[in-house]
Amino acid sequence: MATFLHRIGHWAFRRRLTVLLTWVAVLAAVFLGAAGAAEAPDDTASLPGIESQEAFDLIDDRFPGADAEGAEARVVFVAEDGGRVTSAAHRAAIDTLVASVADGPQVAEATGPFEAKAVSEDASTAYATVTYKVAPDELTDASKDEVTRAVERARDAGLTVEVGGSALETEPAQGLGEVLGIAVAAVVLLITFGSLAAAGLPLLTAVLGVGISLCGITALGSALGFSSTVGELAMMLGLAVGIDYSLFVVSRYREERAGGQQPQEAAAVAVGTAGSAVVFAGLTVVIALLGLSVVGVPMLTKMGVGSAGAILVGVLISLTAVPALLAFWPDAVLSRRGRKGARGARTRSRWSRWSRLSRGNRRNRWTGRSRAAEADAQATGATGAAGKTPWGVRWARFVVRRPVPVLILTVVGLGALAMPALDLRMGMPGAEAKSTSTTERRAYDALAEGFGPGFNGPLTVVVDVERAADPQAAVTAVADELAATEGIVSVFPPRFNKAEDAAILSAIPSTAPAGEQTQDLIHTLRGERSAVEAATGAEYKITGTTALNIDVARKMQDALVPYLAVVVGIAFLLLMLVFRSVLVPLKAALGYLLSVLASLGAIVLVFQQGHGASLFGVEETGPIMSTMPIFLVGIIFGLAMDYEVFLVSRIREAHIHGEDPRQSVVSGFRHSAPVVGAAALIMMAVFGGFMTGGETMVKMVGFGLASAVFFDAFVVRMAFVPAVLALLGKAAWWLPRLADRLLPRVDVEGEALTRRTRGTGDAPGTTEERASVGV
Repeated sequence: MATFLHRIGHWAFRRRLTVLLTWVAVLAAVFLGAAGAAEAPDDTASLPGIESQEAFDLIDDRFPGADAEGAEARVVFVAEDGGRVTSAAHRAAIDTLVASVADGPQVAEATGPFEAKAVSEDASTAYATVTYKVAPDELTDASKDEVTRAVERARDAGLTVEVGGSALETEPAQGLGEVLGIAVAAVVLLITFGSLAAAGLPLLTAVLGVGISLCGITALGSALGFSSTVGELAMMLGLAVGIDYSLFVVSRYREERAGGQQPQEAAAVAVGTAGSAVVFAGLTVVIALLGLSVVGVPMLTKMGVGSAGAILVGVLISLTAVPALLAFWPDAVLSRRGRKGARGARTRSRWSRWSRLSRGNRRNRWTGRSRAAEADAQATGATGAAGKTPWGVRWARFVVRRPVPVLILTVVGLGALAMPALDLRMGMPGAEAKSTSTTERRAYDALAEGFGPGFNGPLTVVVDVERAADPQAAVTAVADELAATEGIVSVFPPRFNKAEDAAILSAIPSTAPAGEQTQDLIHTLRGERSAVEAATGAEYKITGTTALNIDVARKMQDALVPYLAVVVGIAFLLLMLVFRSVLVPLKAALGYLLSVLASLGAIVLVFQQGHGASLFGVEETGPIMSTMPIFLVGIIFGLAMDYEVFLVSRIREAHIHGEDPRQSVVSGFRHSAPVVGAAALIMMAVFGGFMTGGETMVKMVGFGLASAVFFDAFVVRMAFVPAVLALLGKAAWWLPRLADRLLPRVDVEGEALTRRTRGTGDAPGTTEERASVGV
């Protein structure tokens, strides 16, 4: 692998203009494809295999023209100053609004509060229901404007009017997102490298990769069903890993240049070694993302496929575009001290090509890096420019001297953070989680105050009476059974379809949609269903907000174990192939589980229990998004393996070059710890940027990913991993003989390159390099 990628690095360096023009052409092609592509499809909430979805499908089948997931607006009226909505003036204003909206485009039906008896007992609150023929995303601006104008006229009449439902859902405030992530990444890279060019190159290549990925997703959106959500996730992950992958290649290039390598060979070695780690790290991310298809949710499958494509683009760019850009400005990414050294070396080489580059030990320009130069570079890396030992080395020495206390503190600390996850309640935050500045939230609160907390989460019961002897009697019996159940406040009269072989009942629970009592109520209703169906001959299914949340949560829980088995199993084999060890992949999996559970516990602590919620702008706590656990498991698994591959590959590289196990940990940290730390800070900035938006679910995703990266990079990889490796010693690299014979050797560490250089005394491609730099 390293030798193959080494050749790619040489080729990209020599053919730099061809490589860059090719990527520009790819960007132009996908941009033109995106510009001419059909509009992306709407996000679909289709979840096959759950009862709530079967109920929606039954409604679509038996009530043609009435989309079960069509847009709906619930216009809530509140009389001001203790007035009554039934007064003559208020009643006239409400009737006018309903009549105006009923004549609007795309409206299927508009029902006023007085004809539907939708007035609270104290007559302070009422609501009108407007249903549309199309889904929310298909509503035209004319349809929305008609409702907005009618609402403003009613407000002028002295009523407080708010609008809930999906029709006029307020777009959440956009956070700084990618802008903040890029800004923080630029600062981190500048501090890490001390060079504007070195900081800008990973950002440039990451933006190029994200641009290609987003345009590609848009171009294929209609054919593959990629929605805007797919693009958002691909952008978030593509930006994070794109910066990281380029960062590792550039960092290794600078290291090789500091050791005396010439630009082309340094770029080739960087691609051959760091690039190998990039390839396998990228594969683990791709495996995790494609593994989302195991869940059986079409939306998650598409998100995984689209994001996996963005990861692959990032990998290819880091292997080709990065060395091509380095060829244009080979010294620009070096530190100020490194640039001075490079200029001095070139000046001396013009006077005597075959003279020594420095006193006594360095080889000349054409024979690559000598062992003495390599030792000098290691000494420089160990002590730093100012003679101080780098923090990575100091920390690694501390851990390998005290591995047991560090390991215990790490496991206990992450375990304590994971404890709140035992109280996890899953659901889909609705209007109750929105800001009070939105009309949806104010409408939600007004309905809860006027009609009771359960009014915002009615249960929809779809009754199939096709086989019933007396359909009317069967539906009545079902309605009576629902009304007699403790926890049900009222049941609205049934609505039959034209064929009278199906009916829809709406039952109002006494508790809020996200309450545990409401969930228990649904379990009770479903548990008693078989007896009712046997007595009436009717079959019915229960759906609605709370029922849907229960079904989705159960589906996610059922899919989590198979998903973990597939993803962790494949990744375990991949890591065993990379590191030629059994215990190292096992240690990686255990550390990953610690970071994921700690992150999930932190999410519950903030977003469900409310501890520190105000610090993150969370106004209302509630259940955790149902897809969050499996989403977190998938995304963080791939990203965690990034750090594992980058960090441990350098440790193993030092070990196979002759260092003892503990010293190899220190050497690996000397080279990789600062870069891994910078990469983690960049990812945290990208993910944390999404917490600046107004949507609770987006904040939850950003917080979860950012916290998981922190736990994994700075606790697991920086403390747990070196402590375990120090305790295991040589046993960490044990591999059964049979596996050793069967597994192919991929040489991520570049051992073949080292043997080749030391064995021949001439770095590959040196002659071509002389021609390329014009000397």
